[in-house]
Amino acid sequence: MKIQPVKGTRDFYPEDMAKRNFIADCWKQVSLRNGFAEYDGPIFEYLKMYQLKSGDEIASQLFAFEDRGGRDLAIRPEITPTLARMVNQRINTLPKPIKWFSTPRLCRAERPQKGRLREFFQWNIDIIGVDDCLADAEIIFCAVDCLQQIGLTSKDVVVRISSRRLLAALLEYFGIKKQGIEKVYTVLDKKSKIPQETFEKMLEEVISDPAKRQKILDLMAVESLEQLEDFAGADENSKAAIEELKQLFGYLEVMGITEFCRFDIGIVRGLAYYTGIVFEVYDISEQLRAIGGGGRYDNLLADFGGPKISATGFGMGDCVLGIVLEEKGLFEKLSQQSVIDYFVAYTDQSLQNKSLELVSKLRKSGIKSDFSYKGGALGKQLKQASMVNSAKCIILGDEFTQKKQLVIKDMASGQQETVEIEDFFGRLG
Repeated sequence: MKIQPVKGTRDFYPEDMAKRNFIADCWKQVSLRNGFAEYDGPIFEYLKMYQLKSGDEIASQLFAFEDRGGRDLAIRPEITPTLARMVNQRINTLPKPIKWFSTPRLCRAERPQKGRLREFFQWNIDIIGVDDCLADAEIIFCAVDCLQQIGLTSKDVVVRISSRRLLAALLEYFGIKKQGIEKVYTVLDKKSKIPQETFEKMLEEVISDPAKRQKILDLMAVESLEQLEDFAGADENSKAAIEELKQLFGYLEVMGITEFCRFDIGIVRGLAYYTGIVFEVYDISEQLRAIGGGGRYDNLLADFGGPKISATGFGMGDCVLGIVLEEKGLFEKLSQQSVIDYFVAYTDQSLQNKSLELVSKLRKSGIKSDFSYKGGALGKQLKQASMVNSAKCIILGDEFTQKKQLVIKDMASGQQETVEIEDFFGRLG
């Protein structure tokens, strides 16, 4: 019986691993240079931890199971609850601010579709213990820093920024009761994904008052922070939230990334725990799902039994990002990169052990090297060197036997040079 991979998962052949590592290496490099320390947690947690954050209905969206001890567990669908649990366990000993990152493998029991799989990798960066929106600006900067390193520009991607704090203040100012605001959020979060007519019908189901509903529709049409002043009126909470957004964009300008960023009142983020600035990253055509998203979540640690402490963070999955990089041709160079530095070939079977000796010495020096198990004709060995993407080939032949010299062939240009063994290793340093 031929067994297929489970739907919504991926096999990573070497060429696929090269792409995956390209993304993962960028995530890690950018995180470290922006001052974040790496952490990780278990692949499964107690199911109740995810229910605490997202409600009982989350169980149907997870790979949940009962272990032999009768405990309800779930494979992690995200790592933020684990972060909250870990920080709460050492909250009194961890130096503030806490700047952590992680690149976990995650699983969600949902219908696979373009850019959304059941198993994926995600980059998470979080700053805990900073009230100022400067922390939000740093998170956004770090996200843009990653996108730039990976080869994307402001012509390729955009960061759309809004504020849950602002939306909450304005909705209350419009006369919508607090208990109804979450329902409005749910509808607003779908606005960009559904036809306008459908959106208005859904809004009517949660807001029956035509006047209030029209205010929300007018608000959703706003394109700049300046236009918001008219909606805020004399409401101090709304005005404070607008000022915070202005301050954020001021920081982003100082950081030199405003060309990537724009205000978008329609960014809500679906998760209920967001409390302030929120943002999402999209490819410029916006034909795909969000590449990533995040925002401020000042209540999450308290919800998990810890103290009330400020926090902000961001997550970026590898699926949509991979599609964007593929479409932009940014993976093409990977197939041209050398996997091996030196391939050692030999013209006579009697030189096999000498080739092994040379390969071993190269490897001990930290140099990627390989050789042919079978030997045989030099042409076949050179072909094998090309197949493993070797940058250069060292040929042991008459020069080696008679003069202890190596022939070094550049596999790209075809040029050859003859060098003394001592000089060769001297050049390697």
